Amino acid sequence: MTPVRVLLVDDQALFREALGTLLGASEGVEVVGEAADGREALDRVAALAPDVVLMDLRMPVLDGVAATRRLRVEHPAVHVIALTTFDDDEEVFAALRAGAIGYLLKDVSSARLLEAVQAAARGESVLAPTVAAKVVARVARHLREETPADRPLVVPLSEREREIVRLLADGRSNREMAARLFLAEGTVKNHVTNVLAKLGVRDRTQAALRARELDLL
Repeated sequence: MTPVRVLLVDDQALFREALGTLLGASEGVEVVGEAADGREALDRVAALAPDVVLMDLRMPVLDGVAATRRLRVEHPAVHVIALTTFDDDEEVFAALRAGAIGYLLKDVSSARLLEAVQAAARGESVLAPTVAAKVVARVARHLREETPADRPLVVPLSEREREIVRLLADGRSNREMAARLFLAEGTVKNHVTNVLAKLGVRDRTQAALRARELDLL
């Protein structure tokens, strides 16, 4: 299996070193470089062509949100995971709107981080539990405030999540979806959790209804 090429972007050298050591010792991941700010990250992405960028948000010169926004335009095949200490609403939604495919906090477990990197390389989104809760709350507020015709998604679904929604609407179980998509059942469960969060619903039936309302089926 070709390893996922990862670029580390953080203004704290010690954190980059520790993260590089962790990921470098893991199968299926290759750390191809580091950057200390967003502008340096843009140069490194152009030179190294990583699959995934782990992006801090609060950095000098060019912050992580601005760098993510430019990467989505200049290098759309590169997937960005925001990896930060902060999960306040402003930063969460700024990063997701800029094009980050995931948002994790720096206290994430090593196993969860590795899983997130692999998922991001496949184009799948990964949200920290507190972030998923914020997405649900934001969507719920929009649903209360807006008419059905004016209810866009706060955070768009990835292509894989669209597949999950279609299978949910067909009444497929997690096991059936896993077999259909050649994924682990645990991975499907994570996708379903993210889909429910992004759609702002509590269960699979509501997810199917909401997806139809948004013409996702």
